[in-house]
Amino acid sequence: MFINHVKQLLKDGKQVFGLFCSIPNPLIVEMIGYAGYDFIIIDTEHASINPETVENMIRAAEAAGLTPFVRVSENSEGAILRALDAGAKGVVVPHIRTKEEAERAVRSSRYFPLGMRSLNGGRPARFGKESLTTYIQQANKEVMVIFMIEDEEGLKNLPDILSVPGVDMVLEGAADLSQSLGMPWQTRSSIVKKEIEKIFHISIEKQIPFCAIPRAHEDFVQWLNLGVQAFVVGDDRGIFFRTLRENLEFKKEYRKGSQSE
Repeated sequence: MFINHVKQLLKDGKQVFGLFCSIPNPLIVEMIGYAGYDFIIIDTEHASINPETVENMIRAAEAAGLTPFVRVSENSEGAILRALDAGAKGVVVPHIRTKEEAERAVRSSRYFPLGMRSLNGGRPARFGKESLTTYIQQANKEVMVIFMIEDEEGLKNLPDILSVPGVDMVLEGAADLSQSLGMPWQTRSSIVKKEIEKIFHISIEKQIPFCAIPRAHEDFVQWLNLGVQAFVVGDDRGIFFRTLRENLEFKKEYRKGSQSE
């Protein structure tokens, strides 16, 4: 099993940068890796990506030096198992609201004695090339369990949630949190930003890394000054769309200027 470089970088006090990956194509993953990002989060919650494509995207990530995580569609044993058996180095579990939900996610992600993930000798174990008992020990060490806190209930219960052994990182979810607070898509409102800062402070208090999703340059600077190490700096669809539009608008503006001369 490959070393989880993101986990090691965080342990060493380094910063890591990643993207949500929603375009179901391994070529996109390779491009992200060669562009220099540290990790991707393959999104199976909000994107229609079949399990075989997820596995091939994970292969592409490995080839390009990216650490592949999968945001699962739900906090269920089956969804988590499929992502990890495909080779993901961690799962991002959405909408963690209670301690019980946190315990379920960890239990599904770890082998005994840390959990009860179903045993399998597939590609993460190199098909049994090496000792499977050694593999499960390494998997328990390297796989990251990442919780998304994106509900008012989850924020209220966060100290209890983070008391669960085996949580490796907390990822903020300002979009759904804004809706939970009654102000959909107002992700940069003072109220939502204050609640996200609470998530950060509780995470740090519990000595669990916090991952920010800066939505403006000043957000990034703020988190950087607070010592945040992990950042999700966009989504491949959004970056691709904005680049396409900006490229076309530049050509149109240039054409207008040349025609008026």
